[in-house]
Amino acid sequence: MCFWLGVSRSGYYDWRNRKDSNRTSEDAMLKIEIQKVYDKVEGRYGSPRVWKTLQNQGFSVSRKRVARLMQEMGLIARVTRVTYRAPGMRRFLASGENLRSDGAVPEAKNKVWVADVTYLKVKKQWHYLSAVMDLHSRRIVGWSLDTKRTTEVTKRTLATAIKKRKPEKGLMLHTDRGVEYRGAEYQKDLKRHGILHSLSRPGKCTDNAHMESFFHTLKAELMIFPRFNGHQ
Repeated sequence: MCFWLGVSRSGYYDWRNRKDSNRTSEDAMLKIEIQKVYDKVEGRYGSPRVWKTLQNQGFSVSRKRVARLMQEMGLIARVTRVTYRAPGMRRFLASGENLRSDGAVPEAKNKVWVADVTYLKVKKQWHYLSAVMDLHSRRIVGWSLDTKRTTEVTKRTLATAIKKRKPEKGLMLHTDRGVEYRGAEYQKDLKRHGILHSLSRPGKCTDNAHMESFFHTLKAELMIFPRFNGHQ
C-alpha cells in the first residue's frame, strides 16, 4: 500500500504514531467548552452568541473557529419562527357585499357611482389618480391626483363629486376592497351623505369593469405618447 501511495513505510508509521498537534488538542478542548455553553442555554445559541460567551469566559478564539467547530459537532441553534396574525383584518377585508350583483346600468344619473384608483407618471414621478364615475352618463364627476395612495385622496375625490352633483340620499357607490375606501374616515363621509357602499367580490376586478375600462382607455390614448410636464 505504501508503494502505491508513494510513501515510505517509516514515514507511514511515523504519521500513524504521531501525537495530536497543539491546534487539534485545542479544538478538542474548545468543543468541550462549546458543548457546555450549548447545553446550558438548551440549544438556543448559535455560533455568534456561543463565541461571545466564550470570550466573556476568557477564551481567546475567533468567531469563525467556533462556527467551524459547532458545524463539525452538528450543533444548530433552535429557532422558533415568530409570526404575527391579524385575524380581525382578514375578516374586515372580507366584509361588505356587492350590491351591484346584477350589473345593471341605472336609468338616471346620481343613482350609481363607481370609483377606483390607478397610477400615472407625471414629471418622471408616479402619481395616483382617484376618480368617480356616474354609471348612467359615464361621466367623471370627481377626480384627484396625488403622489401617495391614501384615504385622503379618495376622500377628496368623493367631496368633489358630491359638491358638483349634490346627489340625494340613497346613492350607491361601488368600489373595490382597497383600504383607501374601507378606512373609517371615508366610511364616515359616506354615512354622512347617505351613500350606500357596494364592494367588488374578493379577486373579481370585473365587478368594477367600467372604471377598469376607463383607466385602460385613458392610459392607451393619452398617456403612452404624450409626456405631461405637470398636473394638466
